[in-house]
Amino acid sequence: MSNKVWEERRDKQDIQRNNDVRDEWERDYARLIHSSAFRRLQSKTQVLGLGESDFYRTRLTHSMEVAQIGAGIVRWLKESRHKDDQEIVDALPKLSLMNAICLAHDIGHPPFGHGGEVALNICMREHGGFEGNGQTLRILSKLDKYTDGFGMNPTRRLLLGVLKYPVNYSKVCVETAYGELKLPKWLSKAKKQHPPKCYLDDEKEMVDWILKPLTSEEREEFLEYKIDGKTGHWKTKYHGLDTSIMELADDISYSLHDFEDAISLGMITKAIWEEYNNKAESIFSDCGIVLQDLTNELFSSESYQRKKAIGNLVHTLITHTYVKSSGVKNAITPLIKWNAFLEDNYEKMREHIFDLVKERVIKSTNVQQLEFKGQKLVIELFEALSSDPERLLPTTTVAKYKKAESEREKQRVICDYISGMTDEYATRLYEKIYAPHKGSIFDRL
Repeated sequence: MSNKVWEERRDKQDIQRNNDVRDEWERDYARLIHSSAFRRLQSKTQVLGLGESDFYRTRLTHSMEVAQIGAGIVRWLKESRHKDDQEIVDALPKLSLMNAICLAHDIGHPPFGHGGEVALNICMREHGGFEGNGQTLRILSKLDKYTDGFGMNPTRRLLLGVLKYPVNYSKVCVETAYGELKLPKWLSKAKKQHPPKCYLDDEKEMVDWILKPLTSEEREEFLEYKIDGKTGHWKTKYHGLDTSIMELADDISYSLHDFEDAISLGMITKAIWEEYNNKAESIFSDCGIVLQDLTNELFSSESYQRKKAIGNLVHTLITHTYVKSSGVKNAITPLIKWNAFLEDNYEKMREHIFDLVKERVIKSTNVQQLEFKGQKLVIELFEALSSDPERLLPTTTVAKYKKAESEREKQRVICDYISGMTDEYATRLYEKIYAPHKGSIFDRL
């Protein structure tokens, strides 16, 4: 099938301006970096709460690093690892497309990270749930203000690239997988309130359009799912080639860059690192890395040595990626026939490093307290706005609320509004509504 089908946009009236020398992927990239949804990532939590320091990553800087790594993986695969396999080379994305997919991958995530995602899923439990990756698709294809009703109107291939989980909420949600919903709702334990990995039911028509070029046999197998051992919900088995590269870049970035931040902020010390690796030297030696040399660089008094060590680790992982069959047996479309992977030894090393970050940073009391606070704030904000929407929502959102025909659609309008907020905007709106001595009619949020 011609590649032109993957360059198509939903709104057929969207044609290139006169003298526009860009290809379709470059147009996607430009729309993404000029969008308000992308800019808001600068004020959304990555792992550590905003305002603690101006050094560590936000969602914006994380997304930029994912894009750089994603482009590096594509170059490596094209120019070195698979340079003699023309089918794979032809299937790999252009760098502008890879950049756009990576920069877009987190724009659907709400304020306060996973705390905000859990909160919105609790609030939307009876109205189709909430999932950050699904919201990314919704913003790109419907909510962004570049067009009226088509979002950024991106190409079919970009949308396939950000479609990490190609099955909708109602199919993969297992109600019994959720834990007890307490009252007040913000006291519910987050561990049992995470949503299934999915896209939202309202985007089914869009996903059908994205997958239209696939044969019926390909589509049927591509949409298979299995039980997710982490959440107890169903989870899709497959995703596309571009998605697999983006996910590798994301895994590399959050594992190593969150690790770098943790060292810089003293959350992982040399003593902690050495104790953790007491019997794990072979994990590094299997990847050609001398653990003692790596330790000396990571915890050197000279910060450039740490930067050099992290850079070397990123490079090592990039240069041990490869492409093989995705596992979709009936696939003839290259974009789902192939997936990118990290060699086993190197994936084991990445997971080993990330497990320490997860234990010492993500699961730390201080980070979890901030996540809990975000969960409480978002739920109470949702409850306030949904109690009297036409009174409390901004004018433009009220107009959307009034157009919504069902209660489910009305609640989705409120969810869209909150999920698009930055941490700071959500906090200030919460204080304006709830705090007696905060807020003024002259406030601009």
